[in-house]
Amino acid sequence: MKVALIYDRVNKWGGAERTLLALHELFPEAPLYTAVYSPAKAKWAKVFPKVIPSFLQKLPYAKDRHEFLGTITPIAFESLIFDEYDLVISVTSEAAKGVITKPSTRHICYCLTPTRYLWSGYNYYFGNRFLRFLSKPVVAYLKKWERTASQRPDVMIGISNAVKVRIKKYYNRDVKVVFPPADINKFKMNNPLRGQKLKAKNFYLIVGRLVAYKRVDLAIEAFNRLGLPLVIIGKGSQERKLKSMAKDNIKFLGGLTDARLADYYRKCTALIFPQEEDFGIVTVEAQASGAPIIAFKAGGALDTVIDGKTGTFFDKQDVDSLVKTVQRFQKIDFDYKDLIKNAQRFSKSRFKREFLKLIR
Repeated sequence: MKVALIYDRVNKWGGAERTLLALHELFPEAPLYTAVYSPAKAKWAKVFPKVIPSFLQKLPYAKDRHEFLGTITPIAFESLIFDEYDLVISVTSEAAKGVITKPSTRHICYCLTPTRYLWSGYNYYFGNRFLRFLSKPVVAYLKKWERTASQRPDVMIGISNAVKVRIKKYYNRDVKVVFPPADINKFKMNNPLRGQKLKAKNFYLIVGRLVAYKRVDLAIEAFNRLGLPLVIIGKGSQERKLKSMAKDNIKFLGGLTDARLADYYRKCTALIFPQEEDFGIVTVEAQASGAPIIAFKAGGALDTVIDGKTGTFFDKQDVDSLVKTVQRFQKIDFDYKDLIKNAQRFSKSRFKREFLKLIR
């Protein structure tokens, strides 16, 4: 069986990219097709036998400023040819699901979420009235294209129950859920005395890209008020703004290797997860390391966190709600065995097994 993998853009690193590497382990000879490819920013992609970008690769700055390519990205994916393949697997939160295949080529879409800026996150991305007015024709065109493109895959899979609900709402498709893979072994806790020896560090942790929807600003405001130590790991467009907000109890460490990241997971008091995420792989990594979660009660966290057992939720995405939840969290005792057991539900081996079963 000849297989091809498809991804929206190969120019960053995150949870979706870990999924692609797991699929590469299942199909090591499969090339990776994409809209644009930045070898410098996506060194992880060098393991693929080929990375094949669309014609957008030839446009100036396209590899790094893909946000301006929304209206022509659908055309780019429709221009890719997959006639020689028996199976194509798209991993997508945008336009890659819209590839066109022959009837003899099966297409499985692993949907990370319906395109966020068109559907569930529209009000967030287009909150400015003037911008909403100017973009109205473009958004209408892209929504129409999405409705058509979403029916092209033979099978569509959601990454969480929250995404399953969105797919039904926006694409009118019933889908199964296959949780993304987490590298449990890489982040597993090695020290059973964690609570006694390491909690003395007494810092809370945030891990992720420093972009607006991650709501790191909310956590900073809360910890400014609490005065508790907060360590932030990640880079992004809001880094300068966030640093200007933070008091001395908050430290920014930038990007870290997985080995160093695992050490911070193991030593932190808890992971703060203030955003609504499609899944949220960091919550699984943290639990595998023995760290409980304080999460906003929405999105993928509802699948990954067990309230009162592996973490606790705050109901409103505001500073008061998060502050009160951190204070309540400090009175709860968590068993690291529960955390590790829960993380095992999202292992890479489980993902591979479920994905192969679906294909067969």
